[in-house]
Amino acid sequence: MQPPTSPNTSVRESLNQLLEDPDIPQSVRDALAPEFAEVRAMLDKLDQGELHLAVFGRVSVGKSALLNALLGEDHFEVGVLHGTTTQSHRARWEENVQSGVHFIDTPGINELDGETREQLAVDVAERADLVIFVCDSDLTATELKAIERLNQTQRPLLLALNKADRYSSQDLDSLLARLREHVSGRIRADDVVACSALPAPKTIIRVDAEGNESEERSQPKADVSALRARILAIVEREGKTLSAVNAGLFAGRLADQVGVRITEVRRELAKKLVRNYCLAKGVAVAVNPIPVADLLSAAALDVSLVVHLSKLYGLPVTRTEAGKLVATIVAQLAALMGAIWGVHLVSAALKGISVGLSTALTAGAQGALAWYATRIIGDAAEEWLARGKSWGEQGPKRALQDILKNLDRESILRDARSEILAKLKG
Repeated sequence: MQPPTSPNTSVRESLNQLLEDPDIPQSVRDALAPEFAEVRAMLDKLDQGELHLAVFGRVSVGKSALLNALLGEDHFEVGVLHGTTTQSHRARWEENVQSGVHFIDTPGINELDGETREQLAVDVAERADLVIFVCDSDLTATELKAIERLNQTQRPLLLALNKADRYSSQDLDSLLARLREHVSGRIRADDVVACSALPAPKTIIRVDAEGNESEERSQPKADVSALRARILAIVEREGKTLSAVNAGLFAGRLADQVGVRITEVRRELAKKLVRNYCLAKGVAVAVNPIPVADLLSAAALDVSLVVHLSKLYGLPVTRTEAGKLVATIVAQLAALMGAIWGVHLVSAALKGISVGLSTALTAGAQGALAWYATRIIGDAAEEWLARGKSWGEQGPKRALQDILKNLDRESILRDARSEILAKLKG
């Protein structure tokens, strides 16, 4: 019996499949280059057993000071002015070398130019394996909104009440209870902890033997023991799983983006393909001197168009299947656009008995109608393929109604006739 596949192994396989997928066009890879680079970085991170932990919170709640206290050194810049941290920074935590924990500091969520910096912070948090949300009092509406947004990224959250030294023991217990109530269902009660990353200096009054008093300023040591214990417990219990899950979630989002971009690329290529067939059909109908026979050759082009579109969408169909689809579309068009098809047939008959300039004008008009019909057939076939070779619940009639509603018939006919006549003249 083979041992079960570890989360890291299965995620690595998924990431590698995403990176090496031959069906992803190069144009899509170029458009999403930063995201693909992030996937490669995540693979390296999994290979090295790293875990990324980001801090998040308002300006001046002490995020940088908290990380410095955990690190045991002044690595992150700490200042009294708003906006000290303007971009994300990271440092390795030597407390747990085996797990390769890296801390990431982020900008405050309510800084000047907050929208840009908040987005940066959210982007960092989405790529982190664990997020410490830092506050220094009861939560504001902005903080609650940020916690809700972070919770949607499916990252485990810790809530650290910093500057706990400012509160009495009774007030601190009361505040922690309120915080746990606010985040109930989002953050576990055990993961809401108090800490003092940079306690306020204390004044000590000393009296000498002669009764003279003097003041001394004392800087108390940081107290982040409860937070450190929670982080280490999580890292030990589920560190590797967190890293794998995070990478998998990111890869899933990227796969969705890739799917959207591939659809966009396919639609652009489909538009060019449909246009080429429109021109080919319009010219073929215009130059064919035999009434009605031009319509038969045009139908063959429509079938070829559907076959080519199906290959473009990776859902190949036979010419027989394509013919049945075209017949379905034409039948619906006949019901919805009887007048246009009547004009089409009349112009076919007129073309056979007209001469000179009259013939060119009639041919151009009929060619334009053929162009328009192929445009509808192409759009309808593309819709059918985009839905996985299905019209959906409402059927072909509704799909064609929507397509007709969004097409400017007069504009298409005018432009088509102009291009066909230019082609014929050339």
